[in-house]
Amino acid sequence: MRKVLTAGAILCLTMAGGVQGQEGPYHAGPIIQIGGEGGWDYLTVDAAAHRLYVSHATHVVVIDTQSNKVVGDIPDTPGVHGVAIAADLGKGFVSNGRENKSSMFDLKTLKLISKIDTGENPDAILYEPARKEVYTMNGRGKSASVIDASAGKVVATVPLEGKPESAQADSKAGQVYVNMEDLNSVKVIDAATHKVAATWPAAP
Repeated sequence: MRKVLTAGAILCLTMAGGVQGQEGPYHAGPIIQIGGEGGWDYLTVDAAAHRLYVSHATHVVVIDTQSNKVVGDIPDTPGVHGVAIAADLGKGFVSNGRENKSSMFDLKTLKLISKIDTGENPDAILYEPARKEVYTMNGRGKSASVIDASAGKVVATVPLEGKPESAQADSKAGQVYVNMEDLNSVKVIDAATHKVAATWPAAP
């Protein structure tokens, strides 16, 4: 899911007041210049740490959301798509689509801890905090890799029969919901067994 940001900048939207009962509650905020070559993909907000992670082709740009300035960079993430934040473990995870790996990094220093092999072309990535696991949605691999976020190791590979795009975890339900863009359906993964528990059709 490639998203292009015009002129290499991020246009932040800020609230002008309460949403309910008001006209035009949003207005344009500051423009944060990033620059550089290559495309863009998912944006990930770590609200507690006041950081915005911006996927940018081969690296991740890190922005302080209070000062609206670039404060760091995570290099060597070829074909980066997304970032997952495991704040309780002090770790972040990046999906490196072109090298079939996930970069595990330290949230404080942004330094690489290790690279973890995934399925082919990891795209969307998420953290499931109840089980402390990271899921990568592997587009060409037609699967999801499940990573033990504490150990930094893959503990399961979930076959998905098609190309997963985005996904969401529901820790209370113990499930991960995966948008299957080429199958017109949503796959429901049981987080305890790491198996597909149901398929919900979405056609047409």
